[in-house]
Amino acid sequence: MKIENLAMLSSRGRLGLAVIFLAVFAATIWAAVHLFQTAPSRHIVLASGLEDGLLHQHAKRYVEILARSGVTVEERITNGPGDNLRLLQDPQSGVDVGFTQGGISRTSDTNDVVMLASLYYVPMWIFYRKTEPLGYVNELRNRRVAVGVAGSGARSLSEFVFALNGLTPDNVTEYSLSNNAALDALRSGEVDAAIFVDGADNPAIWNALHDSALSLLSYVKAEAYRRRLNFISTLKLTPGVIDLANNIPEKEVDLIGTKEMLAARKDLHPAITHLLVDAAREIHGKQGLFEDAGEFPSTTQVDLPVSTDADQHKRFGRTILYQYLPFWVAALGERAIIILLPLAAIVFPLFHYLPQLVRWRVRSRVYRWYGELALLERDVAARTGNLPIDKWLADLSRIEEAVARIHTPTGFASEAYTLREHINLVRRAIIARDNVSPDRVTRRGFEPQVL
Repeated sequence: MKIENLAMLSSRGRLGLAVIFLAVFAATIWAAVHLFQTAPSRHIVLASGLEDGLLHQHAKRYVEILARSGVTVEERITNGPGDNLRLLQDPQSGVDVGFTQGGISRTSDTNDVVMLASLYYVPMWIFYRKTEPLGYVNELRNRRVAVGVAGSGARSLSEFVFALNGLTPDNVTEYSLSNNAALDALRSGEVDAAIFVDGADNPAIWNALHDSALSLLSYVKAEAYRRRLNFISTLKLTPGVIDLANNIPEKEVDLIGTKEMLAARKDLHPAITHLLVDAAREIHGKQGLFEDAGEFPSTTQVDLPVSTDADQHKRFGRTILYQYLPFWVAALGERAIIILLPLAAIVFPLFHYLPQLVRWRVRSRVYRWYGELALLERDVAARTGNLPIDKWLADLSRIEEAVARIHTPTGFASEAYTLREHINLVRRAIIARDNVSPDRVTRRGFEPQVL
């Protein structure tokens, strides 16, 4: 498309073309700004748990793994899953990701929080002294129980289990103790039972399992809990699985538990989500006491809604960009494709048809007079009776003067030249109908244009 073609457009045509160019320019600027604004953050905050629990240990692994891709993970120590979910629900907390567990969320309060993956099973361990036997959960009535600190996984899960067994603060003396503090209180006789919700590798749980003075409650009615609470899983601790040399446990123990989850705010960048899912696979993908190899991480819903980005990444894996490019380059490239591809689908056809549009606009300024000239020519040929010679010549002059004011580019000169020639042909037809000489036409004030 040549500049002179643009110059031949009408004011309205040039305005329309300017609007198109401005729209394309604005879309390009928007795409560039949006591309860089939506780049993944290099810093995220992860809410973990108590320092003497497993969640703190797992958080350190996530810090290490994401650092390989240039992402700094800041760990925020908390009381556990309940605290973490509350922080994720608060947009002012600054927390992006956190560990939580099944049963804590309430649908109405978690619209902005999604599960990236479930990570492993966390049993509800209830230890008691052998000198004070315990056969059922409801036998904790009128006893002193360490139920975990507020916001911990133990406190959250025990509330559900206690409610099913008719246990309340009115008939159970609850102590806000977790992990090592709870174990020490049980050993010293300060409490009659201690509840833990974590993996067996938790130091307090591991030590309790190896303590010959303590026993672990086996849930005789484990299946009933699973039927009553949809986030509960039934688990079996097989004989010797903790310590074959010392035959711990001596017999099979039925347990109930839920799933530990990695949750995030809904607006977490997809690229960071992919990194976290990959890290979860590296940390939690192996076989465990209750888990099969490859069972976790899982995107099967527990209670929180599942992140679409995490689910797709879990099913389809890393894209080709992340396989061959550094993380930040791949993330930028992926966002560029998402943003610029639809823009290109609009812009490229626009620029393809734009020259044709300009040509049509320029030619239409010439061709519009062909229609009026054709009507005049038909009238001259078909009219009978009194002939309106003066009107014909006036109309022809008006058309001729309008055509003379059209400044056409070189590429369209032939169309304008042909139109002027047709005007002269019609003039000769009018003269022939009037049987007058060209001098008479000139005297009437209609000077034919010389080609």
